[in-house]
Amino acid sequence: MDLRILEIASNTENNKVLDKHTHKSKNKNPICGDEMEISLVVENNKVTDMGYQCKSCVYCQASVSLLSQKIKDKNLDEIKKFIETSENLFENTKLVLEKKWNDFFEILNKKNISRKECLLLPMRTVLKALKL
Repeated sequence: MDLRILEIASNTENNKVLDKHTHKSKNKNPICGDEMEISLVVENNKVTDMGYQCKSCVYCQASVSLLSQKIKDKNLDEIKKFIETSENLFENTKLVLEKKWNDFFEILNKKNISRKECLLLPMRTVLKALKL
């Protein structure tokens, strides 16, 4: 396992419950059983805060940790565009992301394709919460 995955997963500053959330969703990976709950605060079409709780593998934890840091202060359209693109990062190494999302190249890549569903669960849960 890549030590960078462990390092990213160890940042748990947003592993919290948001009592005054505006959007919330639960999701489960049917392949491995990872469970994810994400709550968001959306104001003026922007995510201002994100909290998560999960019972999951370290890959899922790394992905949700990174997402929770990067999603704040982004508008809903750019979040949706990034998440839709992220589905293809495992196969297409020539995809270009906006600079603000580049940290995801470290985990969403061919090297981790066997954990694709785990890594994408947080993104899919955000889309479900936002109903995008």
